[in-house]
Amino acid sequence: MNKLIKNILFALGIGLLIYGIYTLIAPEASLKIGNFGIEAQDNTNSYITIGLGILALGIAAIGGKGK
Repeated sequence: MNKLIKNILFALGIGLLIYGIYTLIAPEASLKIGNFGIEAQDNTNSYITIGLGILALGIAAIGGKGK
């Protein structure tokens, strides 16, 4: 595999993993009234993003071992 493509896939995988973990942890909406607070999250897209990041890292790792 071309070294440039491997590096792009590696950077893309790291970026997707970081973004996916951030969206998994950070709440999307919150409401706070006095001491009472509510946080709502939808983690569906973050799991997909993390999976794509792992896939991109796997392809970069496997592609590097081809030669």
